[in-house]
Amino acid sequence: MHWEFTPDAPIYIQVVKQFEQMIASGVLAPGDRLLSVREFAVQANVNPNTMQKAFSELEIRGLVYTKRTSGRFITEDTERIAALKRQLAQKETDRFFGEMKRLGYSCKEAADFISEKAVQLNG
Repeated sequence: MHWEFTPDAPIYIQVVKQFEQMIASGVLAPGDRLLSVREFAVQANVNPNTMQKAFSELEIRGLVYTKRTSGRFITEDTERIAALKRQLAQKETDRFFGEMKRLGYSCKEAADFISEKAVQLNG
């Protein structure tokens, strides 16, 4: 995994967001066993306490669960994962339309732009 961090948000929040992306996109599948906190911390080059805080947040959000003595796993609740995917898509859509508005496009023009792009990408 490639980890990228910016100075504009706490690292643990950025870790949570990156895990959410991996879960929503299927890189981490329902039921997948996760590496340990220490292994992920080394991989991401962050403090283990930061990674633990991120895992705790993921557990609170219901995206990760712990099996005592077995480790942490990605939720098998496909409805929760689908809701996460939709939530992330909604944020991106809001961001896109907001940026298009700042560029002077109407909502219809922005939607037309998306339609044109979809046609280009699909062949």
